[in-house]
Amino acid sequence: MQLNKQDKLKQKVAIKALDYIVPNSYIGVGTGSTVNFFIDALASRKNDILGAISSSEESTKRLKNIDVDVFDMNEIDAISVYFDGADEVDENLSLTKGGGGALMREKIVAALADKFVCIVDKSKLVTHLGGFPIPIEVVPMARSAIARYLVKKYQAEPVYRSGYKTDNGNVILDVHCLDVSNPEQVERELNQIPGLVCNGVFYQQSADIVLIADENTVVVKEHQNF
Repeated sequence: MQLNKQDKLKQKVAIKALDYIVPNSYIGVGTGSTVNFFIDALASRKNDILGAISSSEESTKRLKNIDVDVFDMNEIDAISVYFDGADEVDENLSLTKGGGGALMREKIVAALADKFVCIVDKSKLVTHLGGFPIPIEVVPMARSAIARYLVKKYQAEPVYRSGYKTDNGNVILDVHCLDVSNPEQVERELNQIPGLVCNGVFYQQSADIVLIADENTVVVKEHQNF
């Protein structure tokens, strides 16, 4: 299949991410189009790892299709590296994630991994988070109440992701026009809303390393660079 320009960048950064695999360990694998390229590339290194912990049913199926053993979080003691993409990446390596709807499991695996390697193409780099709608996972009975609260408190514009349920049986609100100039505060405040299960601001679980593909190379950014 012929890849378009952006998919070529996704494939490039996914292949580069293989350099960060820790042999004879369990790795975490996220969800999304760039991660799909990573899983394809992982087929060449699958014998170097003990297995994977997946953030979604979709990624689990893809991993099993290349004969990678997928484990439940409760079955293992440690995750060496978590590989995942992002919707946005700022200069401090804080992220917004959840466009694919797997944000809660992604945040859990990111929190438990020794290192979080985020793989993106250059289009994901932003000066300030929030241009991309912030997904939040909510229990169904609280959806309308939470939406009204977000409008009142933040003057935001939550949009129900109609017809979609997360792997956890919850629903998603995509929150437009939310001020995320202080991601630490926004993530903390959203977490206090009753019925809100998880939000797509990844400040506490920001990336340790971000690999960024452009037409010429893959740029590596780490926290100590800032």
